[in-house]
Amino acid sequence: MKTRPLAGFGIVAALAAALSGCGTTAGSGAAGGAPVVGVDYPRSDTDFWNSYIKYTPEFAKELGLDLKTTNSQNDVAKLTANAQTFISQGVKGVAMAPQDTAAIAPTLDQLSAKKIPVVTVDTRPDSGDVFMVVRADNRAYGEKACRFLGAKLAGKGAVVMLQGDLASINGRDRTEAFNDCMKSNYPGITVYGEATNWDGAIAAQKLQTDLTAHPDIRGVYMQSSFALAGTLQVLKQKDLLVGPQDPKHVFVVSNDGIPEELKNIAEGHVDATVSQPADLYAKYALQYLKAAIDGKTFAPGKTDHDSTIVQVRDGLLEDQLSAPLVTSDGGTYDGVPSLKNDDKSLWGNKL
Repeated sequence: MKTRPLAGFGIVAALAAALSGCGTTAGSGAAGGAPVVGVDYPRSDTDFWNSYIKYTPEFAKELGLDLKTTNSQNDVAKLTANAQTFISQGVKGVAMAPQDTAAIAPTLDQLSAKKIPVVTVDTRPDSGDVFMVVRADNRAYGEKACRFLGAKLAGKGAVVMLQGDLASINGRDRTEAFNDCMKSNYPGITVYGEATNWDGAIAAQKLQTDLTAHPDIRGVYMQSSFALAGTLQVLKQKDLLVGPQDPKHVFVVSNDGIPEELKNIAEGHVDATVSQPADLYAKYALQYLKAAIDGKTFAPGKTDHDSTIVQVRDGLLEDQLSAPLVTSDGGTYDGVPSLKNDDKSLWGNKL
């Protein structure tokens, strides 16, 4: 088990503060200068990941890190090639968000052999060695969506779950938790699960088919905002994009917390989302990389940034950041509290 000499992230925060005033600039990378780290962006076709891309250089500058970046465009082969590029550039650490969490293992092994620490963001590899996983509890995403829809539908009717990619731990966690929660707590609700490979066009097509075949559908769980635009368009085409007081209203729950979701909650088109902290993903991925380079270690337990480090398997730690349910009224739904969509603490309201 990994251990840490000090509780929480206080030592890293102090280190960050010291570095931010020391006058180093991104791009120095020379001996005695800023440590060089590589960050692979997994994609740039969603608002969530574009926000993560925006935040990353800001936090790298605060930490005094020399940042090298690539974009693997949801392709594990490109991610493997990008890792080789980072190795050739002499990086001291790598942050990545592998979307295929099984196929990344050989690349992690190569980086480990080079003694290059890795932090994975948003996803957890099925196998392989990483210094830290920075993500939220994705099973809680599925549970919160289930509780909200179960309460709104009073335990009756049908819902469509637009799944992500089941090759991803995120897709599996959200799918399994949603299904388990519905089976245990709302057996009167039928769930139509649709695999989408995180593809908005596929999600829209399958939702349209389901709404035509099953007129009792009154809820949609989108496992990410990738499906937002298509879902709203399909509902509009079927004259179902109506306010929550209308009997035809279809309750929509998403995951991400992007500004467009918050706007649609205010307008009554989306009913809830679970806010993934794009800003904190960038912040703590880089702070953990800096800690790894400096020889720091960590152990399971509470942190000083409202999260919990858990050991998910032998030798693998995961910092599970807070990801609140967001609704229009900030109410509690079947035991799950929520924040109002205009809450200033939400990263989607800070852009």
